[in-house]
Amino acid sequence: MGARGSDRPKNTRSCGMANAYLVGGGIAALAAATYLIRDGGFEGTDIHLFEGRRALGGSLDASGGPDVGYSMRGGRMFDGESRCTYDLLSGIPSLDDPAVSVTEELLAGHTESPWDDMARLVDANGKIVDTTSMGFSERDRLELVRCLAVSEGHLDGKRISDCFGEHFFTTAFWFMWCTTFAFQPWHSAVEFHRHLRRFVHLFPEFSSLSAMRRTRHNQYDSIVRPLTAWLRARGVTVHARCQVTDLGFTPGIRSGTVDALHLSRRGRDEKIAVAPEDLVLVTNGSMTDASSRGSHTAAPPPAPPRSDAWLLWHRLARGRADFGDPGVFDKRVKESRGESFTVTTRDPAFLRAVEEFSGRPAGRGGPITFTGSNWLLTVLVDRQPVYRDQPEGVTVWWGYGLFPGRAGNGTPKPMTMCTGREILEEVLHHLPFDAATEARILETSTVVPCVMPYLTSQFLARRHGDRPQVVPEGSVNLAFIGQFAEVPDDVVRTVEYSIRTAWTAVAGLLKLDRRPPEVYKGHHDPHVLAAALERMHRKQAAR
Repeated sequence: MGARGSDRPKNTRSCGMANAYLVGGGIAALAAATYLIRDGGFEGTDIHLFEGRRALGGSLDASGGPDVGYSMRGGRMFDGESRCTYDLLSGIPSLDDPAVSVTEELLAGHTESPWDDMARLVDANGKIVDTTSMGFSERDRLELVRCLAVSEGHLDGKRISDCFGEHFFTTAFWFMWCTTFAFQPWHSAVEFHRHLRRFVHLFPEFSSLSAMRRTRHNQYDSIVRPLTAWLRARGVTVHARCQVTDLGFTPGIRSGTVDALHLSRRGRDEKIAVAPEDLVLVTNGSMTDASSRGSHTAAPPPAPPRSDAWLLWHRLARGRADFGDPGVFDKRVKESRGESFTVTTRDPAFLRAVEEFSGRPAGRGGPITFTGSNWLLTVLVDRQPVYRDQPEGVTVWWGYGLFPGRAGNGTPKPMTMCTGREILEEVLHHLPFDAATEARILETSTVVPCVMPYLTSQFLARRHGDRPQVVPEGSVNLAFIGQFAEVPDDVVRTVEYSIRTAWTAVAGLLKLDRRPPEVYKGHHDPHVLAAALERMHRKQAAR
């Protein structure tokens, strides 16, 4: 390794010979490596990326195959104001056509196949809910407007349920909002406030989701693989199955200079010396760490008792208030747990039945949420193929439950204790398909469930300072990136947020003039606000 102990070259950032060490292999680290090369003048060979797992991509994953079943833990959406994402990916060639950038591919896919969801909500009787009205009472509207207008400081430490009455959480708006972004009533009022402001421009088309964009294939194939190929071609070194366990700092009170990386590789401890001119960018925490996968015939096993991604942050934050408080986010698993499942089917029966039910072809219908589901299930049949190597005649669709600890409507067990087949049976319980169609679907499908203890941990109620600044005050060569670093105004649980932290870190440590664009603030536009308010007051269509 070109940066070990006394063998390391005597280099400085100013002469373009510094090294960069990126802890974690998710989208934030991949973006940071790209910005270091693109904007920071780094050679790829001077960048080292450490990932504890075998594959890169972090939460943007996708694996499996047509025989054992495909599996992806989540799906990502983008809007027209995902400014950092489009900037980053505009310089990355698509795998399908190197003459086209990933951004161009993403935007073209939206033009070719936009969502026009006509079955966004389905009630307990299997009937499509009329979402012409968001279901607000006058009190709901007043509370929502108040939440939009209030300053963030007034919401510090509060939960969403502290700001709204019980009726608000029964409205069509809440069912659509919470299952689009994965909010719960006990989640942070600050994060809800930020999401309202950031996505207020989506209100007029929120039920159809027509303004939301997504990648042509799953996010791993469409984003991670092209980025990884671009970085490897430039010599970036990836240290897979190598866990960074701690950082060393130069002596001194609250020193802001990292001088060592402590690693665990193949069961052996290692130490890498770090110079003050080197950069260390740490992904602190993880929404999908300690995930537990099951199979079509077996429920996911209990999650591991410890999480390496969180342990590193705990070690770094010990005695350092400016490094945040990881315990706020990883100690309330019952409030942050979620479960998803991926379905691989070798028969078009489900595809055809959903198209007929929703009135839209696959790829145009968008998510379907069952409001009467004890698990609050949502399913999505997106355009095919979802995987680049997906064989013709094979369909992949996906779903998730926000209340996996509850007993199901058709099964007495919690979702977390169900096999893949049992989860599919529960989904079919909420759809008005005939018995023959259900039998075909069950016979020809393979379901892979996945429990994620920290899925919505970014949303847990918090106070100012619980997340570290991207570049902590006084830091010489350390920055935090990813979902648990603090970026004012922007919204977590988005690819955009992770990329923005990466750009902020590189620009801040290197003192670059080129910095991330401002976060979109539609609530400052009177036309956007007027359209949102009109949608809030729209009455239900006469039947």
